[in-house]
Amino acid sequence: MDSSRDFLKSVNDSMDTSRDFVKSVNRIVVKVGTAVVTRSDGRLALGRLGALCEQLKELNLQGYEVILVTSGAVGLGKQRLRYRRLANSSFSDLQKPQGDLDGKACAAVGQSSLMALYDTMFSQLDVTSSQLLVNDGFFRDSGFRKQLSETVTSLLECRVIPIFNENDAVSTRKAPYEHRVQDSSGIFWDNDSLAGLLALELKADLLVLLSDVEGLYSGPPSDPNSKLIHTYIHEKHQKEVTFGDKSRLGRGGMTAKVNAAVAAANASIPVIIISGYATDNIIRVLQGEKIGTVFHKDAHLWKSLKEETAHEMAVAARNSSRRLQALKSEERREVLLAVADALEKNQKLIKLENEADIADALEAGYDKSLISRLTLKPEKISSLAKSVRVLADMEEPIGQVLKRTELADDLVLEKISCSLGVLLIIFESRPDALVQIAALAIRSGNGLLLKGGKEARRSNAILHKIITSAMPDTVGSKLIGLVTSRDEIPDLLKLDDVIDLVVPRGSNKLVSQIKESTRIPVLGHADGICHIYVDKSANIDMAKHIVRDAKTDYPAACNALETLLVHKDLSSNGGLNELILELKRGGVELYGGPKASALLNISEASSLHHEYSSLACTIEIVDDVFAAINHINKHGSAHTECIVTEDSEVAETFLSQVDSAAVFHNASTRFCDGARFGLGAEVGISTSRIHARGPVGVEGLLTTKWVLRGSGQVVDGDRGVNYTFKEQPLNTK
Repeated sequence: MDSSRDFLKSVNDSMDTSRDFVKSVNRIVVKVGTAVVTRSDGRLALGRLGALCEQLKELNLQGYEVILVTSGAVGLGKQRLRYRRLANSSFSDLQKPQGDLDGKACAAVGQSSLMALYDTMFSQLDVTSSQLLVNDGFFRDSGFRKQLSETVTSLLECRVIPIFNENDAVSTRKAPYEHRVQDSSGIFWDNDSLAGLLALELKADLLVLLSDVEGLYSGPPSDPNSKLIHTYIHEKHQKEVTFGDKSRLGRGGMTAKVNAAVAAANASIPVIIISGYATDNIIRVLQGEKIGTVFHKDAHLWKSLKEETAHEMAVAARNSSRRLQALKSEERREVLLAVADALEKNQKLIKLENEADIADALEAGYDKSLISRLTLKPEKISSLAKSVRVLADMEEPIGQVLKRTELADDLVLEKISCSLGVLLIIFESRPDALVQIAALAIRSGNGLLLKGGKEARRSNAILHKIITSAMPDTVGSKLIGLVTSRDEIPDLLKLDDVIDLVVPRGSNKLVSQIKESTRIPVLGHADGICHIYVDKSANIDMAKHIVRDAKTDYPAACNALETLLVHKDLSSNGGLNELILELKRGGVELYGGPKASALLNISEASSLHHEYSSLACTIEIVDDVFAAINHINKHGSAHTECIVTEDSEVAETFLSQVDSAAVFHNASTRFCDGARFGLGAEVGISTSRIHARGPVGVEGLLTTKWVLRGSGQVVDGDRGVNYTFKEQPLNTK
């Protein structure tokens, strides 16, 4: 194989263990079906065909031996013959019923057209292709099979891509083009089985079957309850899978693909069924990504047939959470104290696993900021244990009576705090976040599913083991589940019947993708564009101190300063210059808004809605506090804003009119943090206006329920009830 496969350099870092076999792949058979090469109206899908040819060209360039098995000739020929019949028909002819076109004639016309199209596309990419038409009878001849292998080997040595298709035009089948006919006589009976046969005869290392769906599902792909099967295990899935409709145009469909894949896999040829609609799926397969469905003779050795599904993990967390809620308050407190003790007791083990993560991160070339977030020093572990004990000693959050109303005599309604249920938290490369989130879930009585960054894989695993080992048998270790692969996230995001809240902590892209991919409520923020407005009455020394801290204390934090707004008067009295010098002393690169860039002769910011997450920020000049408020409400992300001023009236105007989750007067934006707010910890910071807003601690992980206590009252048209609606003190029953 060619050693210059640059696009596969990342394989060893990102490859899923169930895709390790692709490292040794050299010869590939790719089968593309009619449903992929044609659109829903029967016309050729030129965009998909072009993307396919580009992928095969890339593989050919990188030294892979590529063989293509294609369908689509009958469909293309049918389209052309319909046009020809229409063009040659008189008006009276068109009034008569139109009979079906001869399928073999369609195949003959379409085959030459399809090959001409492939030849044109490959020629544009400086690739040579060849056509090989076969019938199933040929394969009964050992001499033919030997010659076929020799011819294909010669073509591949010349970097030519052989393109195979069944010669339907002279096939002895009664009606191979009619998808309602199931003729399974012969050696192969559709292009899926032809691809499997060729993979065996030509000693391929991998067979890729392109489909119009992402892979094999447990049921029809249109059924929302169907799940994508990543690894097909015959003993398990042959009885579980329910197939949907056949191919809308061809003779195959998913049933044919699975039959061909099982046969090839049994003959020691790995097979992957993937979507042919994506433009890079074949490349991604060879990069070891866990996409599509893999068939492999050793698949049963890779994973347990009783492997816990995402749904089972979520259900187990819910059941455990209900047992946790049933404990007495002191018993839940003891659980947290046991977790804190276990963390301190296992510091050496945590340190060992964390150091392994750090070594991998350094070898991978990650930047210093990520290494810093990843590191768990002994003092950090002690601090985490201390924060867990702080949560344990907080007032019991579950079952608190928030409101009590006498509706009528001896009929009392109470509003009571209770747990949400099951939380799914997707967080960045900070293993300390796992401890904080787990402690908050335990304190609030919630089940928890955690997906951490791959950089902290070992650290997360050991912390999860330590925490769940501290769970009493009455609750069970499945209260907190650890999701180890990002490929499980799509399945989890479908579980709106079991998971009650998703909290993504990470990049803007991650948060946005999660929000677009689920019906489960999502709590979080996509941007952390925090502002500081320095008013004309500000104490400049105080302003310099606050601005520098907000920007440089931790530039990558979501509560760091990103835009500095300065009153116009400070540009003429030296205040603006002092602020700029302070930021430059901190190593901050400045970009200007329209006014500031012209006044200060600095580069203009690409956008006024921009999160740098680094030692850079935008600066802009505003006329007054109202202009600052308008700027923030228009360009901000509703996260955290600050005003620096000595004018209390101006401060109150700012605090009341800025529409953000946290608004400060004369204090750094970096204070917007669950621990600094005295919440013990936080699962994240929410910019939502529904449920929780700002740093989310225990209170944000609770909901309420209504409890009505009566003595036999009935409504009966409200004739027998004398409503009083009296609010009652919360310290009396």
